Amino acid sequence: MKTGIFLFLGLFVSTVSAFGVITPVAHQQSVSKPSTLVMRARFCDLLGKKPNRQARVVTFSHTRNKKVQHVNLQKKRYYSDDLKRTIRLRLSTKGIKTVNKYGSIDAAAKALKVDISKF
Repeated sequence: MKTGIFLFLGLFVSTVSAFGVITPVAHQQSVSKPSTLVMRARFCDLLGKKPNRQARVVTFSHTRNKKVQHVNLQKKRYYSDDLKRTIRLRLSTKGIKTVNKYGSIDAAAKALKVDISKF
């Protein structure tokens, strides 16, 4: 009878210590700031060009598969004389040509009625 009690007590102690009830486990709670990363759609900030989702690929056997033709986006930095700071835009290559045609990002944004102060 005594051996049964000792076996039960030994089993109980080993089970409890295995699950961490007797030995406390130290957990470090890391306080992290909320992420400022914002997922943006893939479109031109100046012209508003979006991906073409109507495109198809036609194979040799004339099977037609859907395909997305993405806009050729480039990250560009321009200095704005109106805002007195550098702004970073994601422009299509046609948008870059448009900025070059107007001479500055301020003139291009004014002609296309785009608010660049949020960039």
